[in-house]
Amino acid sequence: MSASAPSCGPVKPVSIRFETPLPLQCRRAFGPYDLMVETYGTLNADRSNAILVCHALNASHHVAGYYEENPGDVGWWDNMIGPGKPVDTNRFFVIGVNNLGSCFGSTGPKTLNPATGQPWGADFPLVTVEDWVDAQARLADHFGIERFAAVMGGSLGGMQALQWSIRYPERLAHCVVIASTPKLSAQNIAFNDVARQAIVTDPDFHGGDYYRHGVVPRRGLRLARMIGHITYLSGDDMSEKFGRALRSGEYRFGYGVEFEVESYLRYQGDKFSDYFDANTYLLITKALDYFDPARHTGGDLTAALKPATAQFLMVSFSTDWRFAPERTREMVRSLLQNRRNVTYAEIDAPHGHDAFLLADARYHAAVRAYFERIALEVRA
Repeated sequence: MSASAPSCGPVKPVSIRFETPLPLQCRRAFGPYDLMVETYGTLNADRSNAILVCHALNASHHVAGYYEENPGDVGWWDNMIGPGKPVDTNRFFVIGVNNLGSCFGSTGPKTLNPATGQPWGADFPLVTVEDWVDAQARLADHFGIERFAAVMGGSLGGMQALQWSIRYPERLAHCVVIASTPKLSAQNIAFNDVARQAIVTDPDFHGGDYYRHGVVPRRGLRLARMIGHITYLSGDDMSEKFGRALRSGEYRFGYGVEFEVESYLRYQGDKFSDYFDANTYLLITKALDYFDPARHTGGDLTAALKPATAQFLMVSFSTDWRFAPERTREMVRSLLQNRRNVTYAEIDAPHGHDAFLLADARYHAAVRAYFERIALEVRA
């Protein structure tokens, strides 16, 4: 069946409480805390058919299906996950989790700090990909899942999947890393810093405690999203969508919105500033910057990935200049040097980094074929 196969249908998120504090990489222990979760499909008797989906920067636990009260609110990877889809919920039990520090129901900067009765704000600790994976391992324990059939994710989610393979190698059979990288380039870190500076220099930021002032650093969030969104698309994709089209058909000789691409970016920025939290944006982009498994092995990625025992599917996209195919090939080479089983697909797609969210037939065929292999290993 295609990406237009039936949806998971109406779904309900569940908040799960963890009382024991979580030791963080920043040498703080944080807790108690809540993680917002959605599940799709049925966990089999021996709990061997579970798939964990790790989300990217601005996504959440809402991976598939829709909410009855708002049928238009469809999961961000609904074209990938569902009955008859590449990750088939007739076969697998899929868990979508919202990470600690996010703003979609899990404990994060806008959550009330029980010690003060005020939102955590700037006092919320910086968390890392390692911290998220540790929290996800506790979530697996909550469900009684000793070993995932697969952990998968795209972009930042792919970093989490990769970290799973080396931090808890015995707890996943397969690792699916899509449109990701073993570490950010200097250029990527620079983009993230410019976006963060747009937020922290917004007069409404108030050092991260804007909640107390009843305001949102909307201008900074808007600009941060516009900067980020440019990097998620390819030049060819933007040219095809917008070219140099003018909204009015002629120059207006001013500094307002004249080109269609300007209108599109401002629309994306406005929409983002309505639903995303500025402190969460700062926190997650910093987690992106910090991710570098080879930091502990003197920059040797092969040595860093040596603990991994999973089988791997790795996918990259030809026009993804944010997380270029060369970065995925670097991971593939290191895994092969460790004699790991790796399947690699490089998809020639025009959509840039955002291609991992779209229903490209070749991309979905590669994922489908891989998960059909996994299904053969899972007991009914």
